[in-house]
Amino acid sequence: MERAHKSGFVNIIGHPNVGKSTLTNALLGERLNIITPKAQTTRHRIFGILNGESQDFDYQLVFSDTPGVLEPAYALQDSMLSAVKSALEDADVFLYVVELGEGSLKNESFLKALQDTDKPVILLLNKVDLHDQEKLEKETDLWIDRMPNAEIIPISALTKFNLDYVMKRLLDLTPVCKPYFGKEQLTDRSERFVTSEIIREQVLMNYNKEIPYSVEVGIDTFVEDDDIIRIRAILFVSRESQKGIIIGHKGAALKRVGIGSRKRMQNFFKKHVHLELFVKVQADWRNDRNKLKRFGYE
Repeated sequence: MERAHKSGFVNIIGHPNVGKSTLTNALLGERLNIITPKAQTTRHRIFGILNGESQDFDYQLVFSDTPGVLEPAYALQDSMLSAVKSALEDADVFLYVVELGEGSLKNESFLKALQDTDKPVILLLNKVDLHDQEKLEKETDLWIDRMPNAEIIPISALTKFNLDYVMKRLLDLTPVCKPYFGKEQLTDRSERFVTSEIIREQVLMNYNKEIPYSVEVGIDTFVEDDDIIRIRAILFVSRESQKGIIIGHKGAALKRVGIGSRKRMQNFFKKHVHLELFVKVQADWRNDRNKLKRFGYE
């Protein structure tokens, strides 16, 4: 007799830097999405696919990590917001992630959409490990008033506190359905995309102020052999002055990015990696719709 199967899209929404990507990686048990202390780390909507089995059924949960909800200041952020809007349309379950002490979503249309949806909403009060019980109880009461349709669960994505219970509730709410993706698939994104995100994570970690937000990564070549992957990547910046900062004195800054990226790639792909990095100027690419389309945003 064929076992029952559940499948569903679990769409994760919240402000920038509340721990959405940390949560996604923790639920997947795999470091798929990049994580940094900087806001707006996530630029794309990324599917992370978790296949498993329980006592009574097999399942496939498709976690959709999204950029943080904000008021866009330039065309790139418009595109990021569009990715969040698409996540409002195809969810089976919403995970609305908030950090203790933050206000409600700054974009009121998103908050209203979550308040009015007929889909299940689980509101996750994240980073409870940084606050006391009194603060947690006060915040829980506030969110009960704001989101009366939501189930509220306190968690710590970083320490994985209460994530077992979150998984239980997700499986309870996921509909009976055949899998949407292959059972061996981790993400809907290509290896080239994962590679570019690993490099961008290192850019975010190694540079300050506006520099990381002015960089886009393109993969020029990705050649995989039995024991090694050879990659040539280009870091695009908005202005000529940024190119020198990215490269650094005698190439030291770019070398750090390369070393950190290669280590992460080798851990992810389980192969040796030969990585070459180059820097080019694409003037004001964040406000150029044609360039954004070429980078995969439009």
